[in-house]
Amino acid sequence: MPLFISRAAAAIAFGSIATAVAAAEFKVLSVGDGDTIRVNSPSGTNKTTVRLACIDAPETSQAPYGNDAHQALQNELAIGTEVSLRIKTIDRYGRTVAEVLKGTTNINQSLVQSGVAFVYWQYIESCDRETYSRLENEARFKSLGVWAMPGGIQRPWSYRRGNK
Repeated sequence: MPLFISRAAAAIAFGSIATAVAAAEFKVLSVGDGDTIRVNSPSGTNKTTVRLACIDAPETSQAPYGNDAHQALQNELAIGTEVSLRIKTIDRYGRTVAEVLKGTTNINQSLVQSGVAFVYWQYIESCDRETYSRLENEARFKSLGVWAMPGGIQRPWSYRRGNK
């Protein structure tokens, strides 16, 4: 007989796991696109896909911005780089959604600051809203990356919706 638990109980249980895992070092195995990586668990036995929390990078088909985001993430996180995760949740595709830290550098924030990713306002609640907002505004005022065009390029979430 299957065991059912409430969402609140699941969140508490997941929160405990997330706290325990956040301190562990993971090794980057690959970069999927501008906001997704694959990592190996500290024990080396489990591979996990990580969707970077609170940001959204242009899709690869949003040339050249999608490729720029992918390249920027690869430059930040070369294969074998050790990272730690601030896990937020598991998404509907089974990916771990997390802020990725390389040392003390928050990679998610770094991508927004350099203008290769947008703040994903629909999913910002678990991150530092003020910092992400400030970094995006700075990139916009400097016309960096996706902000080179006035108002920025089409947002990835709108692009995906229009290209289903």
